[in-house]
Amino acid sequence: MDVKSFSSFISCLECSECKTIHDHTILQSTCTQCGKSLLVRYDLAGVKKSLSKDDLVARGRHLWRYRELLPVQDEGNVISLGEGLTPVIPLKSLGKEIGFSNLWLKDEAFNPTGSFKARGLCLAVSKAREHQIRDLCIPTAGNAGGALAAYAAAAGITAHIYMPQDTPEVNIRECHVLGADVHLVRGVISDAAKAMSEDRKADWFDVSTMKEPYRLEGKKTLGYEIAEQFHWRLPDFIVYPTGGGTGLIGMWKAFAELDELGWIDSSRPKMVAVQSSGCAPIVKAYQRRAASSEFWNDASTLASGLRVPKAFADGLIMKTLYESRGHAFSVSDDDILQTIQMVAALEGILLCPEGAAAVAAIQQLRDCGAGPESSVLLFNTGSGLKYIEVLQQLGL
Repeated sequence: MDVKSFSSFISCLECSECKTIHDHTILQSTCTQCGKSLLVRYDLAGVKKSLSKDDLVARGRHLWRYRELLPVQDEGNVISLGEGLTPVIPLKSLGKEIGFSNLWLKDEAFNPTGSFKARGLCLAVSKAREHQIRDLCIPTAGNAGGALAAYAAAAGITAHIYMPQDTPEVNIRECHVLGADVHLVRGVISDAAKAMSEDRKADWFDVSTMKEPYRLEGKKTLGYEIAEQFHWRLPDFIVYPTGGGTGLIGMWKAFAELDELGWIDSSRPKMVAVQSSGCAPIVKAYQRRAASSEFWNDASTLASGLRVPKAFADGLIMKTLYESRGHAFSVSDDDILQTIQMVAALEGILLCPEGAAAVAAIQQLRDCGAGPESSVLLFNTGSGLKYIEVLQQLGL
């Protein structure tokens, strides 16, 4: 890990809603004034003086290559399993099949524990170690629990994980073998969160989505990597499967930081949120042009990561969609299954259900101004190998 010569330019924490400034050296979860999500802010003028985008070329192939723009101050607290800098793969056969000549996939299955959750939990656990936290807790649909269990194990921290009983079996076994304290809960992720709240001890720090500032910082590295991998010219559309929405919010934050550094111009992708028709609170809110979403009752989808009845930071998701002049689409479980099989046959890539949802939604972009030559980046957020129950539904 080549981070010892780098230093973080973290300056403060700022409330995403009321803009109250908080001291970043004090352990914080959400804003003490209004309870909304906190955002990490940096001395970007200082970063600009000490770092250029050309400096990144010689750095390691992991997300810590962006060390100055991450919140961990002491390199001794960095917990890394090799996360980040996942490949961007051209989808030539699929693009030809559906009529897009500039179609790409960022494949997050290459991360430790097989999903994009490694990015956020890597930062959350590293920062928890910096604050000398010994116990972390999380409600999860699956992959976030596995990532927390792995990084907590590496850090010598206890992970208390609450997950629905019908979470994919691989995720449950993964958390157990990594030594986590696992609790299975009847219902969906909101029920797991309720059970965790009832059990939570005073010294357990909650790393739920957007209820602490640092998972977002890991997810924002998606935006840095996209800019770097696309030679500092962003794609026209970014299509992202959206449950809690941290990656969507994080990429938008990253693009603003890169713009201020002068590394990209002012053009931005249209950000596209994709959900399952069985749980689509963001899509419903977008269709109504609402500022926030409503709780989705009876949420049901085989894409467990999309079964989030109401995202804590839904207001920031909606803001990102509106500011980017983006879109929000839903797809059916049948669409997801068909897409898994189609992409596997055409491209040799086994998508997770959430990634398949993003690909399935691309046809809907045609009605929203995407031409055949538009550059479109899709996200596969995890390995399809972790979803044996879904693969069994293909009946092959």
